Amino acid sequence: MAIYLDHAASAPVRATALDAFVAATAQAGNPSSTHRSGQAARALLDGARIRVAASLGCDPIEVVFTSGGTESVNLGITGLFRARRGGSAARVRILATAAEHHATLDTLEWLEKHEGAVIEWIPVDAQARVDLTVLEAALAREPETIALVTSLWANNEVGTVQPISAIAELAALAGIPLHVDAVAVWGHELIDLRTLPGVSALSVSGHKVGSVPGVGALFVSRTAAVEPLIHGGGQQRGLRSGTLDVPAAVSMAAAIDEALAQRTTAEERLSALRDDCAQRILSGVSGSVLCGSPNARLTNNVNIRFEGAKSADMLYLLDEAGISVSAGSACQAGVERASHVLLAMGLDEKAASSPLRITLGHTTTAADVDALVSALPAVVERARAASA
Repeated sequence: MAIYLDHAASAPVRATALDAFVAATAQAGNPSSTHRSGQAARALLDGARIRVAASLGCDPIEVVFTSGGTESVNLGITGLFRARRGGSAARVRILATAAEHHATLDTLEWLEKHEGAVIEWIPVDAQARVDLTVLEAALAREPETIALVTSLWANNEVGTVQPISAIAELAALAGIPLHVDAVAVWGHELIDLRTLPGVSALSVSGHKVGSVPGVGALFVSRTAAVEPLIHGGGQQRGLRSGTLDVPAAVSMAAAIDEALAQRTTAEERLSALRDDCAQRILSGVSGSVLCGSPNARLTNNVNIRFEGAKSADMLYLLDEAGISVSAGSACQAGVERASHVLLAMGLDEKAASSPLRITLGHTTTAADVDALVSALPAVVERARAASA
């Protein structure tokens, strides 16, 4: 039986989310239509929007449904940049860290190449935690030239939770819009945007919390100016035109409802499994090193590098044993390269090519962790032999 320990890549679909999706597909009608069928579909969509908004601590009108986390990040960053730059050629700086998800990094690279953005990299420490002193200094230096700040709430690879309240406060004091990639924390950490007035946009993704894939959301503050990327019918405040996927939105709402309803017990269970998994691997496999913060860490994340072994070899051997983990973001799967996150943390190319990311979730059991811990010593030994 396959053992799935890659929930950060995509969580197995929850039964409640699948049932909600199937039930919603029975409702015909475009939610933008005025007839009864259309309005029935609109009622389902509005209900989903209200539930997603409740999970974020914002108003329903501030929720923009998207196709997933990547689109949300693209719209949040590019939309803010274009709106902020406007007629001012000087407002081109974007502050970010090199440890961001590739959805952010690739968007920044595109804006730099095609639209004149100037990316200012804020360093992270050896645990992938943003340097607030450098960020504060960057915000204070010619703030009229800054378009926005973008930051992960928690690192998707090593699990380090950022001091997001402090980041939001610094951005708010400087009067600079802040985009937050909250994909990794949604359903794990409590999000209440009413306590984070500095956040202009925030991205989440449905399949990370157990909905059907292909749906996400972007919080866009009532006070934020964001240029749309998709034009057409003017749906969703004109920020994302197009016919909305009602069943997927309903599925996402059902998934986050269940995730938050079970959050307290789930996080207690997952943090215990996480700590047990990490401790047994670190004590049982020589040359293993925990990556990321040991304390300010997502409850479902274990990221460990194995000196002298390559991630690609270990992944192959574990997959042969029926165990699914990853080396980092699934968006870079199939590309053998060093982790850009570990490089940003100060590790060299060799060390940054040796991590495994083990992420737990609602289907994970103690037996799953036992199987991984049992298989790893031989896997690492074989991977080291292959590298040697």
